[in-house]
Amino acid sequence: MAAIKITQVKSGIDRMARQKRTLKALGLRRLHHSVTVEATPQIMGMVKAVHHLVKTESVN
Repeated sequence: MAAIKITQVKSGIDRMARQKRTLKALGLRRLHHSVTVEATPQIMGMVKAVHHLVKTESVN
């Protein structure tokens, strides 16, 4: 599987609880915090749920 880098670019404040839990499950803690994870179908679904709060880029 390929790896992706996920960066939080918008705040989770005043978002639905489900979106806040998704950010936490992805390992994102604060604005401009980045994590590198494997691009599994589960992770991609989580990213899709909060795509308006994060930025993704592929990592070689």
